[in-house]
Amino acid sequence: MTAAVWLTNIRATPSTVQQWWVLSVRLIVPAIKSGDILNMVFAPIVFTASFYIPLNRIMTFAGTGFSSYAQFMAPIVMLQAASFAAISAAFRAATDAVSGLDKRFDAMPMNPLVPTAARMSGNIFRLLVALTAALIATHAIGFRFRLDALHTLGFIALALLIGIAFCLGADVIGSMSKSPEATTQLLVLPPLILGMLSTGLAPAGQFPQWVQGFVRNQPVSQFAYGLRALAGDTRGNAGAVTWSVMTPPLLWIVAIIAVSILLTIRINRRKG
Repeated sequence: MTAAVWLTNIRATPSTVQQWWVLSVRLIVPAIKSGDILNMVFAPIVFTASFYIPLNRIMTFAGTGFSSYAQFMAPIVMLQAASFAAISAAFRAATDAVSGLDKRFDAMPMNPLVPTAARMSGNIFRLLVALTAALIATHAIGFRFRLDALHTLGFIALALLIGIAFCLGADVIGSMSKSPEATTQLLVLPPLILGMLSTGLAPAGQFPQWVQGFVRNQPVSQFAYGLRALAGDTRGNAGAVTWSVMTPPLLWIVAIIAVSILLTIRINRRKG
């Protein structure tokens, strides 16, 4: 094979990494230029202000066992930031599916998982922005990391893993949707309902007796328990970082990611 033929083949069959990079840039750069990424900045800030301002005095009087209400509610702010990124992920996946872009990708010499990987790159970028904004917002109201650097990194890593799981699941839902707008509206409800019926904003003991079991054991509460343990508290009521505390949230993350990956592969095989 001559050098000219070899170079022609290389150009005709771009590598998977090149394709992933080009498609990732297609999602990230326009979001920055258009200012769309600002939604990921303002959403956690608005959520923090909307709940902290009216609930701070009430929850301080009712009691949470923590040194401050900011220390108690910080995990739910992180989880809501992850859900904002997930809703955006579902919208983009649904838009690609409805616009026919996915079909055009299917007709190209491209690994069928490359578009999904590229969308996830854009999703993780938005997720990082949202989590950073959430950390800044909660720091402004008084949240602090009370343990060592390793626990702080664990807090950030757990929040990031939760967000990735949310975004991957939302991408699957969006890929199967026929309406980006309807998908976005539908996905607003689960974080809102589960967030309200969780220990994110109030301890389980402040809920009616008949619903306390659900409040304690549902995934949002389990994520909040894990994040609080990693953040710590001066009163020592955040819980210790033990397997009994960390196993449930990690199992939920693994389950969501595993199911999402299986469904993604199935969807791409069906397209093929």
